[in-house]
Amino acid sequence: MILFFDIDGTLWDYKNYIPESTKLAIKKAQENGHHCFINTGRARAFVHDKDLLSIGFDGIVSSCGCMIEYKGETLFNRVIPKEDAIRTIEAVKRHGFKAILEGPKYLYMDRSDFEGDMYGEKVMREMGENLLGITDNWGNWEMNKLSCDCTSPTRDQCFEEIGDLYNYILHTDTIVEMVPKGFSKGTGVLEVCKLLNEDPRNTMAFGDSINDKEMLETAGIAVAMGRSSDETKALADFVTSNLEDDGIWKAMNKYQLI
Repeated sequence: MILFFDIDGTLWDYKNYIPESTKLAIKKAQENGHHCFINTGRARAFVHDKDLLSIGFDGIVSSCGCMIEYKGETLFNRVIPKEDAIRTIEAVKRHGFKAILEGPKYLYMDRSDFEGDMYGEKVMREMGENLLGITDNWGNWEMNKLSCDCTSPTRDQCFEEIGDLYNYILHTDTIVEMVPKGFSKGTGVLEVCKLLNEDPRNTMAFGDSINDKEMLETAGIAVAMGRSSDETKALADFVTSNLEDDGIWKAMNKYQLI
């Protein structure tokens, strides 16, 4: 079986705490012949925590299915074409959005846009030299997707202008994830199955939020974490306990994977 794990709210909490039971469950599942993949909306550049990566995942699906790695090798990487990228950034800036461009190696943001912003400060702190400016690197971004603070009276107009390029995941009224059309965590599951010659029905996915929707719908078995939104729980075959209460361990034990 191939197992897919969201990161935020699933593998770890907002303080980046990963339960020891989660690490042990993944190790035991691998020892029993199962493949374990991260499947995250984060760009690969923002998946670099040593404690997370030391778990030893077989592969990583990042940027909502836009990039796939297996055993350290990049098998797929869809970067937004330069012409589309410039059109996108011109549009979001024209409508007053504050953008973070997300790529395989770098994130791009204009620091002045996010001074004093809790998430922006976290990105600045964690990315270090792998955080570049948008304006300073105009047109030379390598990005798979982007996220924006879209506090703007013309938000919906902007969405319409570039709606041929993106699907929009609204996390709040003001935070949007912009994913290239045709890609999702669900397409990531299917692509991994194709690459590993596995039936998609022989998969299990773990998630907690709305951007896990397609992954949970695609997987053979969908597990929602205990603190998931009601909408996410409705997609699940099983709702486990909170992550800090051994939620992943309990679900994998229930399905006799460990």
